Amino acid sequence: MKAVTTITGPAAPLLRDNIDTDLIIRIERISQLKRGQLGPYLLETLRYRGDGPASGEREDFVLNRPEFRQACTVLGGTNFGCGSSREMAVWALEEAGIRCVIAPSFGDIFYNNCLQNGLLPVRLDANEIARIADASRDGAHVEVDLRALEIRAPKLDAIPFEFDAAQREALLEGLDEIDQTRRMSEQIAQFRAADRNARCWAYLN
Repeated sequence: MKAVTTITGPAAPLLRDNIDTDLIIRIERISQLKRGQLGPYLLETLRYRGDGPASGEREDFVLNRPEFRQACTVLGGTNFGCGSSREMAVWALEEAGIRCVIAPSFGDIFYNNCLQNGLLPVRLDANEIARIADASRDGAHVEVDLRALEIRAPKLDAIPFEFDAAQREALLEGLDEIDQTRRMSEQIAQFRAADRNARCWAYLN
């Protein structure tokens, strides 16, 4: 998993509530495509005039605007990533170049899928998100610093945010849950040896 430290670039304002995983990536794309092929279909119902990229872009959609084509952060509304549990929603965001989503709240499963894939989900008050959107409306870069737990945008004082300490460490080091478990292999082996001695009857060999 790619480590997360500081993410710098345009922050695209998608300030609508309840953007669900079905909107982020349609169910038929999951059945048709493999990981690595989902990026062009991110938010396609909003992004294109019809069925997929071949139908042409909607010029007024934020990710199609020149100043946000290289966006690495999305500014979202309440309950971002609600709906089904599909991890592919996070994959689609990543493949489109999005490394961070800032929203007042997230769907719980989507939030955890972000953590397991190195996409930074930041919870922030809606008023602060609106300030960031206003400060960066021309595509000016926004910096999300996970080490300092700060967001920096033009003409604004640094905006602090909170993040679970263990989850922060895992993202900074690029560790998913499997990697974190492997780091404890020595302790696990010691426990198993002691438990085998104490409860030999529980082991087949």
